[in-house]
Amino acid sequence: MPESVAVIIGAGDATGGAIAKRFAREGYTVCVTRRSEDALAPLVQEIEAAGGKARPFGCDARDEEQMVALFDTIENEVGPVDVVVFNIGANVFFSIRETTARVYRKVWEMAAFAGFLAGREAARVMVPRNKGTIIFTGATASLRGGKGFSAFAGAKFALRALAQSMARELGPEGIHVVHPIIDGAIDTAFIRDTFPAKYAEKEQGGILNPEHIADTYWMLHQQPRDAWTHEIDLRPWMETF
Repeated sequence: MPESVAVIIGAGDATGGAIAKRFAREGYTVCVTRRSEDALAPLVQEIEAAGGKARPFGCDARDEEQMVALFDTIENEVGPVDVVVFNIGANVFFSIRETTARVYRKVWEMAAFAGFLAGREAARVMVPRNKGTIIFTGATASLRGGKGFSAFAGAKFALRALAQSMARELGPEGIHVVHPIIDGAIDTAFIRDTFPAKYAEKEQGGILNPEHIADTYWMLHQQPRDAWTHEIDLRPWMETF
C-alpha cells in the first residue's frame, strides 16, 4: 500500500513543525521543506524518535523548477501526496516610505508567488486522483492592512485570493482548499524575544499555541465533502476583531 503523504512547505520551528508532527502522529509520512535542509534535522529527529516518518527537502519555494522537482520526487520516491500545507511566513514591518522595491518583491515572492507554485503543483498531482487537501496559512494581514505592513498585507491578500479561486476550481474535482486565518501572536521565540509584554499573556491563553493550530489543520483535513470549511479564523480569546 502506498504511504499517505503530507507536504509541509515552510516547516519552521513553531507552526509548521507542529503541523508536521500532528500529521506524523496520524501515520502520515511528512515531507517537510525549508530553504536549508540542514535546518530540518531537529524536526525530523523529533518525529522519528516519536515513531513517525519524515523526509526533509531543501527547497526554495519561490523557484519554479525546484517546486516541480519537489513534487515529482515525492510522488516517485515517497508516495501520493494527500495533503499540502503552505506555511511560509514573510512578515516584515516597514513604513511605506522605507519599503524598498526589493523588500516588497521578496515578500510577495515568499507569501504569494510561492503559494501559487505550491498550489499549482499540488493540483497537478491531486486532480487525477480526485482527492486531496490544500491548506494556505493566512494571517491578520489577509483581511486588513495595518500600518507598516503594506508588503505583508499585499502578499497575504493575494494568497487569500488564490485560495478562493482554487477552491472554486478544484472543489468539483474533489480537492478541499482551505484558508485558515491566524489572527494573533503565536508562541514563538520571535514573539518571546521581540514582544515580551505580549508573550507574558501566554499564561492567560493570550497567544496561540502551535499545537492547537495543528489540531485545527488536522480537523480540516478530516472534514467530509458535504461540510467543507474554506475559511476559518483562529485567535486568542482576548484578541480584538
